[in-house]
Amino acid sequence: MNHPISQIATLLFGSVLAVSAWSESAPTAADDAAHFAAAESSILFWNSEQKIAGFRNIDALFPTRTINASEAPLSLPTSLQDLGGVEIEHGDVRMTVDEYFDQAKVAGLLVIKDGVIVYERYGLGNNAQSRWVSFSVSKSVVSMLIGAAIEDGYIKNVDEMAVDYLPRLKDSSYAEVTIGNLLQMSSGVEWNEDYADPKSDIATVEWATLSLYEQLRHKPRKAAPGEIFNYNSAETNLAGTLLRSAIGNNLSTYLTEKIWQPFGMADDASWQLTEPGGGEFGGCCINATLQDYGRLGLFAMNNGVTPAGTRILPAGWMAQSTKPSKGADYYGYFWWLKPDGSYDASGIFGQGIHVNAAEKVVIALHSARDEADGGFELQDALYNALVAALSTR
Repeated sequence: MNHPISQIATLLFGSVLAVSAWSESAPTAADDAAHFAAAESSILFWNSEQKIAGFRNIDALFPTRTINASEAPLSLPTSLQDLGGVEIEHGDVRMTVDEYFDQAKVAGLLVIKDGVIVYERYGLGNNAQSRWVSFSVSKSVVSMLIGAAIEDGYIKNVDEMAVDYLPRLKDSSYAEVTIGNLLQMSSGVEWNEDYADPKSDIATVEWATLSLYEQLRHKPRKAAPGEIFNYNSAETNLAGTLLRSAIGNNLSTYLTEKIWQPFGMADDASWQLTEPGGGEFGGCCINATLQDYGRLGLFAMNNGVTPAGTRILPAGWMAQSTKPSKGADYYGYFWWLKPDGSYDASGIFGQGIHVNAAEKVVIALHSARDEADGGFELQDALYNALVAALSTR
């Protein structure tokens, strides 16, 4: 994901009227099955109808493991504001939030200010109960779970060698890579994450754990660990497998026990598996409702402390996680960093959680954009416009 340099032009789908008309004819939940893609097709190249139907039905298409809801959901009071007319500006582009909602094929947009929902809107046939794929938003969750494992004593610190937990990679380019290097996408191991290239590593990788190990262990080194940022979703699978090795359990259960239930997530979620009965994708995909995306943002903003006052993440972990790395001042521990101190969990096709602790704002986004890796600059402009509008009210 070439997030900070993605081209804004990929989001300009034509007139608002034309896209709005398409949105009205988008698949509804009732007829989703008729639009499911063939099992052998790559999710990167699904058409619009396949994306919408598939993104809200991942459990029907892939093996998943359940993340159980809390018995005491965190209440999110509602005091809605009219934010649809807020203007978004980026370069020569001007549009309102309402126009963005249609043009960017948004399935859900949630804005929380001071713990209160101030804006909530759904599209593409979704509603508040719809679960939606997160893609790489899950990476940021893995980062928090590694923090939880450090707090629990399963992992000493991020300076430990990754191969201490992944011994199959000891005789490979990963021999000197630390856990922190993995979290900062700075292993120095060669990898091509071009979503538009059907021959790239990301488009051809075999995600089954042993197959992935075999592919990665033969990759050459292009830089010393910690020096260069290179976005690599396969390495977040390594981070997830490393975490499983450390805790001796699957990630879904650990997420349920450490974050989902203690922080009060209201709905069951699921985590896509690398293979039937296998481990979870470290880099994809937790499937959850929009409001629970918002609660995840609140958990991060609350520095990993539950409403009951229980500390889940080490003190200072979120500050450490959102500190600019040597290889990229816009990237931390699986979090995208902004100049104003805010940070994002981001996934392809327009998934996101934006956390602005200074303004006490969390924004959650579900989308089915046309381009996997396009539109993130305009998405950032959406976040900035909403935060700015709320800061003046």
